[in-house]
Amino acid sequence: MPRRPRHFVVRSVYVLGLLLLICTAWLRVTGTQIILTVGDMARFGTILFQIMSVLQLTLVIFFAAMVAASNVSLEKDRRTLILLLLTRMTNTELVLGKLSASLLSIFFLLAAAAPVFMLTTLFGGVSFAQVARVFAVTVVSALAAGSLGSTLAFWREKTFQTLSITALTLVIWFGVWEAVHVGLRDVSIAGLDGQTWATICSPFRAILVAAHPALDAGGATDLWGDAVTWFVLFALGVTVVLNVIAIARVRVWNPSREVRPGQAMQEDQASIWGVAHDLEVGESMDAAERARAEHVDARAARASVASREVWDNPILWREMCTWAYGRKVLIIRLTYLVLFALAWGALHWTVRAELAAGPQDEFATILPAATAPLALFCLVSLVVLNALAVTSITNERDGQALDLLLVTDLSPFEFVAGKLGGVLWVTKEMVVLPMLLGIYLWWFGILTLENLVFLLGGLMVMNLFIATLGIHCGMMYANSRSAIGASLGTVFFLFLGVSACMIMMVKFSSSFQNQLAPFLAAILGGGVGLYVALGWRNPSPAITLASLSLPFATFFAITSFLLRNQELTVFLVVSVAYGFAAAAMLVPAVYEFDIAMGRTRMANDED
Repeated sequence: MPRRPRHFVVRSVYVLGLLLLICTAWLRVTGTQIILTVGDMARFGTILFQIMSVLQLTLVIFFAAMVAASNVSLEKDRRTLILLLLTRMTNTELVLGKLSASLLSIFFLLAAAAPVFMLTTLFGGVSFAQVARVFAVTVVSALAAGSLGSTLAFWREKTFQTLSITALTLVIWFGVWEAVHVGLRDVSIAGLDGQTWATICSPFRAILVAAHPALDAGGATDLWGDAVTWFVLFALGVTVVLNVIAIARVRVWNPSREVRPGQAMQEDQASIWGVAHDLEVGESMDAAERARAEHVDARAARASVASREVWDNPILWREMCTWAYGRKVLIIRLTYLVLFALAWGALHWTVRAELAAGPQDEFATILPAATAPLALFCLVSLVVLNALAVTSITNERDGQALDLLLVTDLSPFEFVAGKLGGVLWVTKEMVVLPMLLGIYLWWFGILTLENLVFLLGGLMVMNLFIATLGIHCGMMYANSRSAIGASLGTVFFLFLGVSACMIMMVKFSSSFQNQLAPFLAAILGGGVGLYVALGWRNPSPAITLASLSLPFATFFAITSFLLRNQELTVFLVVSVAYGFAAAAMLVPAVYEFDIAMGRTRMANDED
């Protein structure tokens, strides 16, 4: 009874989405091909199982890391973590308790999805052992990703720092082992080649191997000689190490030294016997006088440094000219530059080697191989940009500064424009560096000048949409965890939906005409989901239209892109659709301060 309806709706929607994916794939195959033999059915089941396994792994890793990180960060933002540290709760109970509570919903989703994966065995080509191996890889990957997010959240003070470092670490984890898989495939290290090491250490490679049957000549699976088994052990080892570090350091990291800067000054002024003893023996009179002189009401001297002039828009000035998100944001920039170096190296190696050898699979005939590192790098940039945008609002609310801003003479336009401009300024590396990689591809002839213009224009539109989405969700949701989940979840599902559509189109057929009917249910479901996430609490006709039309426009852009030679159509559709969605969220925010800040909605909830 204490459970909210959302607790059950999420599981039902996830299972319904998997069933919808199966039905869409089946309609996709039967609409373009003729199923004649049992082998055709088995091939369909194998491909479908592999797609579902990869999509579920991606979903679980992302949300396990982000949910675990946001749950701990929420305690810090609300200053309740200090209260937990004052209780009799041990470090082990605190760390493992928060981790288990964060991953409980993820494990419930996996339990609900297990029967659906079992149904795929009815098509043939998939065994129950494969399903068990896939779920084993998925569960331990969730544990490792959740432990990473939880440990980083206990370490870092700001929510944006936690989310960004978590996302960047996950991508570097995937990227490094993908490089090992491709570049060191024939190199033997400790008796194992690069592909085996990548399978042992990378969830993505492990899930691909787990989705295929692994039998020896006698027909029995070699458990200890299987790379998937070693990945399970490796992920469990990573989980243990991360949690041991968090348990050992949680009361060293927290509360942050920034929270108590005045304690050292008080200790320096007192003797070793304490302030009370000094007062008794009369040795602290001079210290008391000095304390009175240093009080803010007794200051007569001018500051030694001239104060800085604040701009007409103080929100924009604070975002651009101060350390509003902490000095440790430099760690994020340094990590991002490392990721940029890895992406550039992957692009350079691909351009020099793989493209010279020609296409290697069906994707290479449609997507150049060099676009894979660029696409992943752009996704990470958008996630970091969105994380900063949503936390720029939630931090104000959790720090109880948002109500103070509402009673000032700041106009809605000054507040929203200041936050939006500040977000784009702080994440300027995330905006500029992906464009530089696109220019690099144009320089070596991978992209034409026309396609480069389309790419740069599309990236600018997407950056504006992602930043506006984060600010919109931050203002619309009173709960910080809900705001972060809705904002990052929308970005993730848009990317996941595009990837799923492209994979199914390429895998199941070479013809892309007349594809609306098989994907119609998924498109309608995506539109309803976007409306629930973006416009359910504060509905408007523009947001309703944007939510329902965005999936159709995205699907049309995908189909046009796969048909080739329609890059202008893709650029125009994406720019108009996502630009209109950004305007639909931005215009009400700059004209209706009360609604944008959620004051009307919260008053209705209290009534």
